[in-house]
Amino acid sequence: MTEITAKILHQIDEIAAHEWDACMGTRPYNPFLSHKFLHALEKSDSVSAQTGWQPFHVSVEEDGKSIGVVPVYLKNHSQGEYVFDYGWADAWHRAGGEYYPKMQISVPFTPATGARLLTRSDDPEHEKVLLGACMQIAEQVKVSSIHITFMQQQQWESAASLGFLKRMDQQYHWHNGGYASFDEFLADLASKKRKNIRRERRDALAEGIEIEWLTGDELTESHWDAFYHFYVDTGSRKWGQPYLNRQFFSEINATMPEDVLLIMAKRNGRYIAGALNFIGADTLFGRNWGCIEDHRFLHFEICYYQAIDFAIARGLKKVEAGAQGGHKVARGYLPEATYSAHWIADPNFRDAVARFVDDERRYVEQDIAHVEAHTPFKASTDLAQLRNVPVTQKVDFVG
Repeated sequence: MTEITAKILHQIDEIAAHEWDACMGTRPYNPFLSHKFLHALEKSDSVSAQTGWQPFHVSVEEDGKSIGVVPVYLKNHSQGEYVFDYGWADAWHRAGGEYYPKMQISVPFTPATGARLLTRSDDPEHEKVLLGACMQIAEQVKVSSIHITFMQQQQWESAASLGFLKRMDQQYHWHNGGYASFDEFLADLASKKRKNIRRERRDALAEGIEIEWLTGDELTESHWDAFYHFYVDTGSRKWGQPYLNRQFFSEINATMPEDVLLIMAKRNGRYIAGALNFIGADTLFGRNWGCIEDHRFLHFEICYYQAIDFAIARGLKKVEAGAQGGHKVARGYLPEATYSAHWIADPNFRDAVARFVDDERRYVEQDIAHVEAHTPFKASTDLAQLRNVPVTQKVDFVG
């Protein structure tokens, strides 16, 4: 008989970095799943029991040998997840239940798709073993629910086979059709859309604004001071209190600067806006934006167009520009389904949530199909082929 044992890690440093990272298997590198990224969140106290994200990672062994890990958090609220379940929590509370704490399998504050069940072998059966261990732990600690957000479709289907409810939403991603330049990308768009984008790019920089790409050892604490100012200003206006503290940015600068792209705008010798991106093996992930001066179209330039420029220069296949934002479609970003899975302990509550997510999923599928029919690309562009172009070109990048 195979012996399966699971261990709770109350902080990421209870497992060696190389042991955790080995569980990313052969998948393309995703910086958000790395030990150093999760460590930066915890070491800076951006993630902690005090912020409502208590680390509760699961490590699983089979016959004494590690087969995988799961990034898990005990949550006492639903903030910073980007897959909204406030209505579920309110309904369960009104019915006399306690929705919190719940188990959240995700990367905090990061609406980027990736594996959530990390196995050394990339074996789907091992993924089910990890998920089964999480379900047993959930029953033992008596949480109301488990939520796995921004997961890969294959793991989504696997979770459904174990009784998880399937939820769907959408984002907007740019796909690299093997382009040699931004103009070559524009050539795939309808004439009117090309003109609009060129006008936006021209107007964004009309007041003497200069753009810098900063990555690796080019990044300094002064850059992070400026960016944090932008981030706090924008975050305070959006949700009251930014999720990430200043120390977090120093941590990633010390441990993973090669995975970071900071796109900064400068006017009259002063930084006025910036966007934080993370660089994966084949994807540029846009994360945070902020500014201290308002300039028309500057947000589009820094967050969308400069990201496309960088992806082309680096030979990356895709740009994921974060959550929400239907306005991205007019700028060459295509609708993409995102997936989450939900295990509800109470059977009656589970049935009610199941009806909701089934209806919601049909609506999202219809909306994606509608948006797909109204993209800025020429009618002759094969969008399915565009999504699957193998990108081999790589331009030497100089920051």
